Amino acid sequence: MNAFVFVVFGVLFLRFANGFSGNLPILSFDEGYSHLFGDGNLMVLRDGKAVHISLDERTGSGFVSQDVFLHGYFSASIKLPRDYTAGVVVAFYMSNADTHEKSHDELDFEFLGNIRGKEWRIQTNVYGNGSTNVGREERYGLWFDPTENFHQYSILWMENLIVFFIDNVPIREIKRTAAMGGDFPSKPMSLYATIWDGSDWATNGGKYRVNYQYAPFVSEFSEFILHGCSVNPLEPSKCNESITSIPTSITQEQRKLMIRFRSRNIQYSYCYDRARYKTPPPECLLDMKIANRLHTFDPVTFGHPHSKRHQHPSGETSFM
Repeated sequence: MNAFVFVVFGVLFLRFANGFSGNLPILSFDEGYSHLFGDGNLMVLRDGKAVHISLDERTGSGFVSQDVFLHGYFSASIKLPRDYTAGVVVAFYMSNADTHEKSHDELDFEFLGNIRGKEWRIQTNVYGNGSTNVGREERYGLWFDPTENFHQYSILWMENLIVFFIDNVPIREIKRTAAMGGDFPSKPMSLYATIWDGSDWATNGGKYRVNYQYAPFVSEFSEFILHGCSVNPLEPSKCNESITSIPTSITQEQRKLMIRFRSRNIQYSYCYDRARYKTPPPECLLDMKIANRLHTFDPVTFGHPHSKRHQHPSGETSFM
């Protein structure tokens, strides 16, 4: 990468890193979240400004938002475990599977660990109305080491738009279309963060499993943003508060960054997986540059991208 391109990216990145999320309130852990599972594997630190969740031989751990939301902007700064992390899955996601077991909605960030010397990968996924038979997974490489420092991961969920962000750079956009029908998430959801053992699929399709000699695997979370329409589950269509200070679309400059990121960092997309879909799902808009990039995708070596959602025991270089 030449120096000029790096400088251009740096200017654009700083502009977006200090974007609209900087105007939203940051909550302490106790203001927004509650312990979900994991006994002593969840630790609240720095007067509630940060939390550690860990995985060891006994259990993983996780937390869940105190409120249920219908649309909004949701974010956390996350630092991932270091060293050998094959089979380890860290997830930051929205779901209503606890109340809609057979028709649940879900929006996922999943971070997939790797063997020593190999990079973490990130996966995003979208489910609506229990549409787990149509996987909408994508995987990407990152343009930084996510174990060195905190980075911000965010989900914008509106009535007709979903955007996934990393450090305020959009990496994926899903627009609601008539063809998607009920596959677009539309019911109130909670926010979750978990760490768990995904040995069966997470790293090269299960070839490399969690090695507990390297435990505990600790992921750190901070700068919690829960800026959305909180609802009473008994009145799911009625907002308790209005959503302000968040955009309803991405800017042209952000779109340029997203296109550049995707052309250089995407490693898998369901839209280009002809083994799964002879005809791409109707919402897919194909890009020949990405199609050429993914042409050599090997599902056996790479591992099938569809995750098995964890069940709770009670139920820096540039991408330019």
